[in-house]
Amino acid sequence: AAIFFGIPALRPHLCLFDTDVVDVTEDCTDPVETLMNVQLGGGTDIGRALEYASSLVDNPRKTIVVLITDFYEGGPLGHLFSITKQLCESGVTLLGLAALDERAKPEYDRRVAGRMVDLGAHVAAMTPGELAEWVAEKVR
Repeated sequence: AAIFFGIPALRPHLCLFDTDVVDVTEDCTDPVETLMNVQLGGGTDIGRALEYASSLVDNPRKTIVVLITDFYEGGPLGHLFSITKQLCESGVTLLGLAALDERAKPEYDRRVAGRMVDLGAHVAAMTPGELAEWVAEKVR
């Protein structure tokens, strides 16, 4: 998030989620500090988070949604797959960043992530630098 908030040409949003979505964009002068100070409960509703993200889209073909998750969906899978398909078909570039374990090895639900790829999303495990390079390539 800190990478994107420092680029004047971008309009980044920072939204955090568990079973609810919290948009912390307005309080995000320092994204790292914001992340360290926000407390969320348990549970994961990725579909709800993507639905909220879709409400922020003005120009789908110029929008990149970066979803950081382990892909272990606690909400209805049908909803997650439906909103994924809707976003991708509209022209949004959806990148799911897979969670890493304590040894920096990808640890995520490969079945759910694979289905999202089938629907048009990109899924990868990246360092912040690799993410910045990937986004730079997509916005060219």
